[in-house]
Amino acid sequence: MNALLKQIHAIDALLPQTQCGKCGYDGCLPYAKALVKGAPINQCPPGGQATVRQLAELLQVPELPLAQPQAPVQLAFIREDECIGCTKCIQVCPVDAIVGAAKWMHTVIADECSGCELCLAPCPVDCIDLLPLSAEQANRQRGRAEQFRSRYLARQSRLEQQQNQPEKGRAAAPLTVTPSADSKRLKIEVNMTRTTLAKAEKQLARYGSEALQAQVEQLRQALFSAERALQDSLNP
Repeated sequence: MNALLKQIHAIDALLPQTQCGKCGYDGCLPYAKALVKGAPINQCPPGGQATVRQLAELLQVPELPLAQPQAPVQLAFIREDECIGCTKCIQVCPVDAIVGAAKWMHTVIADECSGCELCLAPCPVDCIDLLPLSAEQANRQRGRAEQFRSRYLARQSRLEQQQNQPEKGRAAAPLTVTPSADSKRLKIEVNMTRTTLAKAEKQLARYGSEALQAQVEQLRQALFSAERALQDSLNP
């Protein structure tokens, strides 16, 4: 292992591994790589001032005040009786801590959840809460940093493999809406997408990460498509 990789790994070892993106990077390892190149050391709210101090000592740079308020140690909880089984939270969880299937109830594996908050914005029915933890529970969660790192890396590897797999069969045909389309269903879809977009935009304004920016752009495109489909259904 060369000196640069050793330094990246040493930095990554100091980060809390919540993989939340609040630092502006898509996970703790990308932030560690950016720190090697001179990124500010005070961008990790879950790590707090203690992590800033450790990074300053490791990198031999001046300690800075934390750029954002320290994020509490918390746990996601899905109100299962309200869950519609949309799988959107599953798709964004950076540590694969949510299980479920399309149109089936989802649930959070408490011992695997890093409390990153990324599942909140995509949920179209607001059925996810963030629960505060006791001091003892918070210490246990902090002690799972290596576990969170392993799950994050495993997920990244799986997503990369899926992306590199050649598509089989014909590409899906573009969505077309006929005059017989269910306008009521489309209205619900538009309203749900608007709500999800509004939440994502608030998260983006607060944290400004690349992952949230990409999510907002996708939601804006989805809203545009949904509104156009609704308009077409009302004006055949």
